[in-house]
Amino acid sequence: MQWNVGKVRITKVVELETVGSTRFILPLATNEEIQKLPWLIPHFANDEGRLKMSIHSLVLETPSRRIVVDTGLGNDKEGRDVPTWNNRNSPYLETMTAAGFPAESIDTVLCTHLHVDHVGWNTRPVNGKWVPTFANARYLFGHTEYEHWRDHSIEPDKAAVFNDSVKPIVDAGKADLIASDHRLCEEISMIPAPGHSPGQVSVLIRSEGEEALLIGDTAHHPCQMAHLDWSSTADSDPVQSAVTRRELFSRFADRPTMVIGGHFNAGHIRREGGAFKFIALA
Repeated sequence: MQWNVGKVRITKVVELETVGSTRFILPLATNEEIQKLPWLIPHFANDEGRLKMSIHSLVLETPSRRIVVDTGLGNDKEGRDVPTWNNRNSPYLETMTAAGFPAESIDTVLCTHLHVDHVGWNTRPVNGKWVPTFANARYLFGHTEYEHWRDHSIEPDKAAVFNDSVKPIVDAGKADLIASDHRLCEEISMIPAPGHSPGQVSVLIRSEGEEALLIGDTAHHPCQMAHLDWSSTADSDPVQSAVTRRELFSRFADRPTMVIGGHFNAGHIRREGGAFKFIALA
């Protein structure tokens, strides 16, 4: 899927799609509760109320940059707490190349945060060592985010992700630690979005009077726009994540801003009562 924002083109590269099997991340999003939100169907849920979600990267082409935002799960990784995320063998790089984005053509990798499903393709194994997948790119990690996971990756699964998908980038001298309000180029800047993780950022794109917002995991699914208090089980600070949702969605609601999630497709945020709904792009 592709969208244009002025001179910026956004291409979605899918690694994994699911329908249902999402209760582990959003336990309050039962089938019955989702069916009470008819605007979710059919784009974001099926008639049975099962959530439609994906793990994907977003490639941004600006006049001066070729940027990959978030890099999915990766292949050959071990120690993940979701069994099907271990030792994967997906054609992600082949899909990227077929879409016109061979790995060597990418000059920037931006991770909205450093969770397992957003950093996996940062690296790939070569001769028993994890090396940067995008060899010609600078990798941008939030300074707060990086320091948190460097200092707090205590659980085995967190340590595995940091050690195989983040630390090798730093060791290779490819990482730049950025502020949460960093401006990447003329068209692209960061907005702090803490709560899901300590240093998560959203990505604001502005070009030729048009605007888009990549929200990372501020919401895993649009149902959280109607239920701002439905925090993900992966949120490091569930209270802060709910505050961030309200603040961010309030800022961009009822505007022509195209919004794309870290796990769902594009649409527009609209106010509804004391919360919001999400209208899929036609």
